[in-house]
Amino acid sequence: MSSHINSAYINDNDFSKDDEFVNGGIFNQALHKEKAESKTFNKKTIVAILCLINLINYVDRFTLAGTLKDVQEYYSLGNTEAGLIQTSFICSYMIMAPVFGYLGDRYSRKKIIAFGVLFWSMTTLLGSFIPRHLFGIFIFLRALVGTGEASYSTIAPTIIGDLFSKDKRSTMLAIFYFAIPFGSGFGYIVGDSVTQLTGEWQWALRVTPAIGFLCVALTFIFVKDPPRGEAEGGTNFEHSTITADLLDLCKTKSPGTIKSSLIFGVITCFAGIIGVIIGTTASQHFRRKNPRADPLICGFGVLISVPLIFFGVIYSEHSQIVSWILIFLGEVCLCVNWTIVADMLLYVIVPTRRSIAEAVQILVSHALGDASSPYIIGLVSDGIAHSSTNEGIHEYLSLQYALYIPTAVLVIGAYFFFLTAKHIEKDKTKCSLATHASEKASYLPSSSSSLQLDEKRSSVELTSL
Repeated sequence: MSSHINSAYINDNDFSKDDEFVNGGIFNQALHKEKAESKTFNKKTIVAILCLINLINYVDRFTLAGTLKDVQEYYSLGNTEAGLIQTSFICSYMIMAPVFGYLGDRYSRKKIIAFGVLFWSMTTLLGSFIPRHLFGIFIFLRALVGTGEASYSTIAPTIIGDLFSKDKRSTMLAIFYFAIPFGSGFGYIVGDSVTQLTGEWQWALRVTPAIGFLCVALTFIFVKDPPRGEAEGGTNFEHSTITADLLDLCKTKSPGTIKSSLIFGVITCFAGIIGVIIGTTASQHFRRKNPRADPLICGFGVLISVPLIFFGVIYSEHSQIVSWILIFLGEVCLCVNWTIVADMLLYVIVPTRRSIAEAVQILVSHALGDASSPYIIGLVSDGIAHSSTNEGIHEYLSLQYALYIPTAVLVIGAYFFFLTAKHIEKDKTKCSLATHASEKASYLPSSSSSLQLDEKRSSVELTSL
């Protein structure tokens, strides 16, 4: 193959002379018709609505973190029980993600998103009315919130992937993932500010549902579900079984408490914005020179964040200003990979498997990350604190020591990004060939012999990789 086979998408020149008639009049006319039809709805409006939902998604997710002390006092919780609030949410989120990923590859993504937003808005609202003696029901409702949010998070990036391609897709994904730092930061701020304003933390949980109900209406009115693979021209995909999807994915080797809450929220907002901008800009610049640039940028970003966060935790005992600066820089490095990871997943997975791929990525990342980490950190912290007689000092130090655990795990994350760099070119090429094979098949003459010939030629190309 020619040297440009390593680019994100394959040019028409990569196919043999026998295929030239496919790239002729009939093929171009059909593509022109598809492009004309795609302009009948406003793509930017769809992205704007998806970004708004993603923003509310993360505001809702982190609202409790901004008012956690009040929740602990209301339900009389220790650090271990408080960690269960996030753990229950994440466990439900990661378990249900594959379910909605499967549905998102086969059914109306618009309806699934609308259902998910409505569901988590209702369960969040109900959670604000649970009395002191029913903490178990509160935990159950937070788990249901995770179920609703899983339906959205697995599907929304795939819609953007079908609306745009190449650098335009990267830019739109960057805008979409700006919602993570904004939402996370605003979640802390909303939780803290609304609690101070009303005197009750429950009112903080009643802000996002109101906007969520509005988003449901906007989804039904403005969001269109584009054909899967439309941006890359391959819309003639056949749905496969869940077993075949998972087997194929396995073969793809790449992808003061009040004051503190406000400060951390602001830091998260700005760190996320800067990190996403740096990551997107670096990706678009360096992958033109090095096809392995995306995973390498992610790997170095995570690796550089390790000493910054580690010393940020250490210096929290001596200098809060130095600690906040180091944590800010560490968050910037971690936020570099948000858009890039989503972009990598979209260009190494064929369109009809992208939702389930998003789901598997969510399942694995959360299972090895924030599903268990709040509970583990709370458990370690309580264990250290209970072993000491000096309650005031060791309540602080116990949390500090427990936070060294996720810092060490970041090194493992960086290793897997570097491992991905070894396989990203091959996976990208296989996906591009498969997409173009589908694109050609949808416009070939109805002769069975021609179809069989094209399928054999595509199979040979894929097998040779």
